[in-house]
Amino acid sequence: MDDSAAAGTKGFIRYQQKLLSSVSEFAVTVYEKSRRIGVSWALGAIAVLHAAKRKSAGGMNVFYMGYNLEMAREFISVCAWWAGLFDKAAAEVEEVVLEDGDKGVKAFRIAFDSGFEIIALPSNPRSLRGTQGLAILDEAAFHDDLEEVLKAAFALLIWGGKVVVVSTHDGDTNPFNTLVNDIRAGRKDYNLLRTDFDDALADGLYKRICETQGKKWTQEAEDAWRAGIVNFYGEGADEELFCVPSEGSGTYLSGALIEARMDAASPVVRWEQPSSFAELPDRIREAECRDFCERELGPLLQALDPKLRHVLGEDFGRSGDLTVLMPFVIDQNLTRRAPFTVELRNIPFQQQEQILYYICDRLPRFGAAGFDARGNGQYLAERAMQRYGSERIFQVMLTAEWYRENMPPYKAAFEDGGIILSKDADILTDHRAIVMDKGVARIPENARTKDKKGGQRHGDSAIAGAIGYFASRQDTTEYGYMAAHEVERGRAGHDGLAGRATFGKGAW
Repeated sequence: MDDSAAAGTKGFIRYQQKLLSSVSEFAVTVYEKSRRIGVSWALGAIAVLHAAKRKSAGGMNVFYMGYNLEMAREFISVCAWWAGLFDKAAAEVEEVVLEDGDKGVKAFRIAFDSGFEIIALPSNPRSLRGTQGLAILDEAAFHDDLEEVLKAAFALLIWGGKVVVVSTHDGDTNPFNTLVNDIRAGRKDYNLLRTDFDDALADGLYKRICETQGKKWTQEAEDAWRAGIVNFYGEGADEELFCVPSEGSGTYLSGALIEARMDAASPVVRWEQPSSFAELPDRIREAECRDFCERELGPLLQALDPKLRHVLGEDFGRSGDLTVLMPFVIDQNLTRRAPFTVELRNIPFQQQEQILYYICDRLPRFGAAGFDARGNGQYLAERAMQRYGSERIFQVMLTAEWYRENMPPYKAAFEDGGIILSKDADILTDHRAIVMDKGVARIPENARTKDKKGGQRHGDSAIAGAIGYFASRQDTTEYGYMAAHEVERGRAGHDGLAGRATFGKGAW
């Protein structure tokens, strides 16, 4: 940025300055924001500063897309104002028609002496194809086909371009919110900015409004102004002003509700093996699996409270989807709390059985477990039933009737604070995949997602959680034991300890 431009940007509010710095430093900036806080105004300055520079100084063409033509017209006017302020040699704004197959797309353009230009147009993915420069997507959540627009825009990165995606929210299932969550989860290496209405006020938004209108600022006046704006938006204030996406029309559990029922102290233990692992001799696979169990699961199981009852839920997968094992501790206040979660990808049947036994044999006061008994999952469900008894092992067929009866209690547990899950982005995504389908809350067959490594998921942890919660609500017989040396200690006047179920312990 040269001296004249720097002089012009000194008047930016702090969050606007952060936006300028982010676009300068990062290839992709994503900004979730409140309405009407002057972010588009700052984007106009960013556009001029890029288009007015020579190529040797980092200049480039700028392509702005709003969701309609009026946004494009307003933005190009802002750019013209900034060009005058920065004293940049630029042509007058002209209206142009861009070719789009057999039809034209109306747009607005400013050309600079640098050889670059700013083009502002309504949302049209094809208009970005084959271009190079800086793409600005304004109010992205409201574009008709945001996913296609994003694909076209991100193609500009290949040859050194930049992308800025700015928006208020429009529902938690909107592609813009998905992009935001992917960045927070570490799936996308983009810079994320966030400014809600109160953040903007703290940075001086109302003070700047008073300056431009010649009013005297007071805290009382700002408080009254804030209350009036919030009241105007009413029930939509959370989404429009405070960056909280509303619950999607088909979503069963909102992202905010799921996150509120997660605990970062509960780890997710993941084990994945290549296809060649299944070809190894039994003794090698068993030894590798034993090492995994003792190294990763042993300490977690040892840390469990022997006084509390434990259950388990399982969703089965072999070579495609995951197997998820989710134990629950039933606390004294009846909250179901997952002390850890296990995710297995591409693990042979025998080793899944081995891991299952390792966990269940060591769960204190092991009460019950529910298993996904569809398809190949029936094998593990049946083996568990044979080992632990049909009165404690529930082989679940995930029919519409099962979902109809058991998903409402699972949702109620989230709403009432009766369940705690591992805090993990993939588990959040799995649970957000539950939707209302013909009056039944379930995970649709086509609801496939990818984890950070590109592995396929199909709501696996959500199914394991729902089945585990179902198991926790069943009336079962509890078994326990007291070791011989504890009996002797009891005779000597010591308190005995509740034992742990030991079905087949040490069998492998």
